[in-house]
Amino acid sequence: MSETALVVDSRAATGKGAVRKLRAAGRIPAILYGHGKESVPVTVDPRALEKLLRVGGANALIDLTVEGRPELGNPVALVKELQRHPIRGTIMHADLFQVDLTRTVEVEVPVHLVGKPKGIDFGGILEHSLREIALECLPRSIPASIEVDVSNMEIGDVIHVRDLALPAGVSLVTDPDLGVVHVALPAAEEEAPVVAAEEGAEAAPAAAGEAAPAAAAPAAAPAAKKSD
Repeated sequence: MSETALVVDSRAATGKGAVRKLRAAGRIPAILYGHGKESVPVTVDPRALEKLLRVGGANALIDLTVEGRPELGNPVALVKELQRHPIRGTIMHADLFQVDLTRTVEVEVPVHLVGKPKGIDFGGILEHSLREIALECLPRSIPASIEVDVSNMEIGDVIHVRDLALPAGVSLVTDPDLGVVHVALPAAEEEAPVVAAEEGAEAAPAAAGEAAPAAAAPAAAPAAKKSD
């Protein structure tokens, strides 16, 4: 797991005005917090943070230096949440979770598919329904991703969460019965037999109705004789 150094500055000023000044200076607000730890408002260079995540992945361990708060030492943190600009996509705010390297954490890890399923050559379609899974492990044991070999999958095959191979020391949090990837027939091919069966069922009564002769109408009862 990648550990990357990042220098952040402690900040005392809060509020919209202070945040606007920060962003005008090329920095963003962030908060450093953890279990039983003081929440510390800090400022971060968003470009440095973006580069760190691009290189180390979303679950990169960050070795922090908090300028102005030497008593904090060098806390190790995970990026727990990012707020991005809705149009530009740039980072606007970051939540940094200080981890205890001796205690397990729960993280979301991406699932990467490897290989080409055999069923694709016979008209199958690969459906990747679960792209992240939740895992629990020590911070230094967080995998960058979980790889799934799909090369032997035939049409109709499904790989479930319980089938995934996890590294030593890593336990599963996600429901093990959820499907991760499936090789399916195209929708049109799956529906065709159903449509054909429905058409056959409708045609059978119609044919029976045409073959059956119409029943003769019952003869009218003779009129009663009028007495003189």
